[in-house]
Amino acid sequence: MRRNIVAGNWKMNLGFEEADDLVNLIAEKLDEVETETTVIVCPPYPYLELTSDLAQESNFFAGAQNVSSFDNGAYTGEVSAQMLASMNIDYCIVGHSERRKYFHETNQEISTKVVKLLESGISPIFCCGEALEERESEKHFDVVKTQIVESLFNLTGEEILDVIIAYEPVWAIGTGKTATGAQAQEMHAYIRSLLTEKYGKEVSEEISILYGGSCNPKNAKELFANKDVDGGLIGGASLKADDFLAIITSF
Repeated sequence: MRRNIVAGNWKMNLGFEEADDLVNLIAEKLDEVETETTVIVCPPYPYLELTSDLAQESNFFAGAQNVSSFDNGAYTGEVSAQMLASMNIDYCIVGHSERRKYFHETNQEISTKVVKLLESGISPIFCCGEALEERESEKHFDVVKTQIVESLFNLTGEEILDVIIAYEPVWAIGTGKTATGAQAQEMHAYIRSLLTEKYGKEVSEEISILYGGSCNPKNAKELFANKDVDGGLIGGASLKADDFLAIITSF
């Protein structure tokens, strides 16, 4: 039985006191509601220990926004999967479109990061999605297929079960534009069909596929009502505790 998941990606936002206030407020609000949704909070690196410590006694999990493709060593500024695991980090975003665009991450590099995380007992939240021109030229299915095949299909059927997939149409990230429920379902169903073809229906039905891209309290219910949409990877709305909670309880 696959899980409903809502993960908050804070990106590069908030000062320490703001982060402290927000994560504590999220913890307090989660204590006040009954939900079976798996909640993940992914702050910037400097706030991971704060988030992880609180997650140990609260109803959410701590996640990182990125990880190095190297194990350890002379790689200034990098953070390894082993380091994250030593801080009780349970999840980590990989392959976000902003990492692909601004830091030129390739599918092969993302594949390496996925393996490093799995080796350290951390579940990757693997991002995929097409740019606007790729959708308008009707290449969106091919783009997403290539990203998934080159980044994930080296994994075994057992390993892929520990991966969460997040479909984020690049044209909808931080733009206020959102895929319709039908568009989201169409791509999520396509992604699940790729998983079925590679790993079989039993495995594909266990993997949670999240939608990202301007998901907010107003459209979350419509998006999450689709049978292959298992939750969301939330950007801006995760920086407001009330909005984040509203999305969490939208199932």
